[in-house]
Amino acid sequence: MKMTSHRPYMIRALNEWILENNCTPYILVNAYAKEVQVPQSFVKDGQIILNISPVAVQDLSISNNGIEFNGRFGGIPTRVYVPSHAVLGIYAKENGQGMIFDTDDPIPEPPSPEPDKKPDSDKREHAEKPRSGRPDLKIVKS
Repeated sequence: MKMTSHRPYMIRALNEWILENNCTPYILVNAYAKEVQVPQSFVKDGQIILNISPVAVQDLSISNNGIEFNGRFGGIPTRVYVPSHAVLGIYAKENGQGMIFDTDDPIPEPPSPEPDKKPDSDKREHAEKPRSGRPDLKIVKS
C-alpha cells in the first residue's frame, strides 16, 4: 500500500519541537524545485535558508502541500511558497538540531541566463587591456 509523504508531518512536528525549546526554526529549501516561490536574489548554490519563526514571518501555514507565509526580504514584503518536496531540512538555528530529508531528485541547475545577455567572461575578453609605459595625460585649460 502506497502512503503519502511523511515530510510535511515531520516538518510540522519539528517546527513545533524547535519552538517549544525556545529556538528559531530554519528550513533549507531547494530554490530551483518546481513551484518554489522565493526571492531569487537570496538564493545561493541553488538553495535558500528561511527563518520561519513567528517573529520573522506572518500567516505561516504548514500544510501537506507546502509551507506558505508572508515575509520581508531586504525590507520588501514578499509572499513565499515552498512545496513540501522542496524542503531539504528543518533545524534550530541555535544548535543545528533537526532533520535533513533524503531526496530522490538531484538539485536542478539554476535557470540559464536570458539569450540577449552575455556572460561576464565574454566582457573580460573584449575589455581594453591596460597600457604599459607612461600615462596618457592631457592638460585641460579652463
